[in-house]
Amino acid sequence: MSRRPHVRKRYWNEPEMGLWEKAYLPEILRGLFITGGVFLRNMAKWMTGRKGALTTYYPEETRPDYAPANRGKHVLTRRPDGSPQCIACNMCATVCPAKVIEIEAGFDPADAAHPKFPVRFEIDYSRCVFCGLCVEACPEDAIRMAKEVPDLPAADRWTMWLGREELLAWQPQSDVAKPYPPAPKAPQGDRP
Repeated sequence: MSRRPHVRKRYWNEPEMGLWEKAYLPEILRGLFITGGVFLRNMAKWMTGRKGALTTYYPEETRPDYAPANRGKHVLTRRPDGSPQCIACNMCATVCPAKVIEIEAGFDPADAAHPKFPVRFEIDYSRCVFCGLCVEACPEDAIRMAKEVPDLPAADRWTMWLGREELLAWQPQSDVAKPYPPAPKAPQGDRP
């Protein structure tokens, strides 16, 4: 049984290289000329004390020209009493395309309006794609993305997990778009 050699399919719009492109050397020299020109311009700016390329010396500097809708670090908002506004509904974890949010729910029978709360809320920044779907899915406006950039460079992946305490450390903590009403006061009884 003989095997036929594989014949590559030819497409109708396949580009044809001319003699100039087939020679390669002129194209290589053109690329080196462009790269060298950019390098020499940036080197001259650096030697004269001006900043050359758009280099940010992170973490000492941060770029001020981030887009206005920049999605940065995730934060959890708080209720007026300081507890997390999250009701552990898992909608953010469900909609997350990278599956980086892990929530463990707890139960508080004293809070009749929202008895569920997150005991554990973690985000794995080594896999997060910063899409913002978790913010859009949250019915309580409990998770947001602040413009500040998270401290992502790390030696190992385990330091790139942000826990509940880090997510709640955002300032201002009382700036919520959907504030909770104050808790109902307990009946005082019959005091004279």
